[in-house]
Amino acid sequence: MSIKTLSSRVVYENPWLSLREDRIERADGSSGLYSVIDKPDFALVIPLEDDGFHLVEQYRYPLGRRSWEFPSGAFPDGRSGAPEELAVAELAEETGFTAGRLERLGFLHSANAMTGEGVHVFLATDLTPGEPNREETEQDMRQQWFSRADVERMLRDGVITDGPSLAAYLLFTLSRRGSGS
Repeated sequence: MSIKTLSSRVVYENPWLSLREDRIERADGSSGLYSVIDKPDFALVIPLEDDGFHLVEQYRYPLGRRSWEFPSGAFPDGRSGAPEELAVAELAEETGFTAGRLERLGFLHSANAMTGEGVHVFLATDLTPGEPNREETEQDMRQQWFSRADVERMLRDGVITDGPSLAAYLLFTLSRRGSGS
């Protein structure tokens, strides 16, 4: 289906995102309206150690509760760089770890019905601990190691509900098929 954009206007903007309304015309000539959230792509890192993973937990305001997730984030407003640089920075910022090895697992879209925001997924291994350097918005964040079985149970039981973390775990699982890991 081809869609033609007739007009576009930003209805709201802050340092993290903008919301725009696009008036569109479909192939059959009917008109419509799309609301689109524009956000920069982000990196998500799966820190693997001893057949388990380091997760971070923080309060997620829209959910009204705390959430276990893989470390992730975007460059601060005005900064840019390669996805690998972002992955290294987010891992260090949220967990304090540096990775001896960083492997790209893939690219996903976080919520393609409302945003073009993408997720660059990486696996971090050969971890060296350090002190996290969290942003002000991450002051309540904590980090903990979980076995692979625990993470899979948390995913099955709805303890981990973060979509990008679930999708990233699937990429990790698929990357390990046939490798014996």
